[in-house]
Amino acid sequence: MQDFNQVFDNHVLWVALVACLVAQTLKLVFEFAQHRSINPRVLVETGGMPSAHSALVTALACGVGQTIGWNTPAFAITSVFAVIVMYDAAGVRQAAGKQAKVLNQILDELFQEHAEFNQDRLKELLGHTPVQVIVGSALGVLIAWIAAPAA
Repeated sequence: MQDFNQVFDNHVLWVALVACLVAQTLKLVFEFAQHRSINPRVLVETGGMPSAHSALVTALACGVGQTIGWNTPAFAITSVFAVIVMYDAAGVRQAAGKQAKVLNQILDELFQEHAEFNQDRLKELLGHTPVQVIVGSALGVLIAWIAAPAA
């Protein structure tokens, strides 16, 4: 159990989690600016501005680079992981969200005269635009830079 308590002393983990939480909180600000209403659901939903996934993995990679070195295998691994996550957020998940939107429209049109058909709608906001990913990534770098351990 003593070894597990060391997790709470992991600076890199905390920086990554803080970046994710800040990004999720900023979604409230962007939501309010866009719709002039507060929607607390954005705190737990995927998608939206900025990408919390991108902020998390970028802060993780930067934290590893700052802590153990930019030329280490661990930094390389976290960097590749970050690129894969960001590509997935802006590519595969964004495409799945677009497909869900089209399928929901088809269901709406096909079954509008059959009210007894009550199927849950597919989630449309799954991924991120490239701008949301870039802003999330920049946020992750910024938070890692601000929280850099003293040399």
